[in-house]
Amino acid sequence: MKKIALAALVALVSAGCSDSSDADGKGAVTFTTWGEEFIEQEIPPKDDAGEVIVEDGWTIKFTKFLVVISEVSVGEDGKEPVAKLATPKLFDMHAPGPKPLVAFTDLPAKAYTHVSYAIAPEAASAELGGGATEADKQLMVQNGYSIYVEGSTIKDATTKTFAWGFTTSTLYDRCKGEISGKETEGVVVTNGGNDAVELTIHGDHFFYDDLQSPDAKVRVDNIANADADGDGKVTLEELAAVELADKTKITAGTYGTGSASNINDLRAFTEALSRTLGHYRGEGECLARAK
Repeated sequence: MKKIALAALVALVSAGCSDSSDADGKGAVTFTTWGEEFIEQEIPPKDDAGEVIVEDGWTIKFTKFLVVISEVSVGEDGKEPVAKLATPKLFDMHAPGPKPLVAFTDLPAKAYTHVSYAIAPEAASAELGGGATEADKQLMVQNGYSIYVEGSTIKDATTKTFAWGFTTSTLYDRCKGEISGKETEGVVVTNGGNDAVELTIHGDHFFYDDLQSPDAKVRVDNIANADADGDGKVTLEELAAVELADKTKITAGTYGTGSASNINDLRAFTEALSRTLGHYRGEGECLARAK
C-alpha cells in the first residue's frame, strides 16, 4: 500500500485545467466517499512489500469511523456554484467499499475549477449514508461531533483502545486530483459523460507526527504511553496531559506543528490532525481551513 501524503493545512492550490466548454452539451458529476483499506481493515506495521507504515511496529484497527460530510460544491472561480449538496450526510467509513454521496446531473459541459466540501458538526440535519445507523446519528448530535472514531492499537501482547470525538469544522477547498494521470483542479464535465469523484478519508493521519510535513510518520508509542491509569483505554483527556515539549513522555519522534499555533499537547495535536483527513480522488489535495 503506497504512502499517503498529508493534506497540508496551509497548502495553496494552483490552477490546473483550462475552461474548455461545450455550450450545447450536458453531463454529470458523481461523488462517492471512501476510507480505503486502512479504515476498513487495518493499518499494519508494514505493507506486503515490507515497507514500513507504522514506525514503532503497532497495528491500528478502527471499528467505527463516523464522518459528517456537507457543502459539496461545484463551480467556477468568482461565480455561484452550479451544484451544491443540499443535505449533510453521515457515513461510517469502517463499512466496506466506496459510498454514494451525491450525483449532480444535467450540468453544462465544461471544466469547473472550484470544488469544495466540508466535514462539520451538522449531524442533526444529516441523512444516513453508507454504514451509519440512527444510533450513530444520535451519538453525533448529542455531542456535537463532526468526527468520531473507535478502535485499537496492538503490539505484541499489548492492546490500547480509543474512542475519540471531535467537534472541528473544516472546509476542504479548491480540491485537485488526478484525472487520467494528469493533476486537474476541480472536475471536468463532458458532453454525455460522468466525472466520478471520490472524497477520500485518510484514517492514518490521526497517528501522524507532523501537521504539515509530507514526510510525516505514523507513530503510536507516545499515544499508547498516554494511558496514565493503565486501564487499556487512551482518552482525549489523557492525551491532553502529555505536553509535546515534555521529553520524558514524548519518547520517540518529533511532533511538528509547522505554522499552527497553540498546539502544546497530544490532544490539541490530534484535534489539529482531524482537520487533515480529507483528500480528493485518493491522494489529491485540498486547501484545508477552519470554517
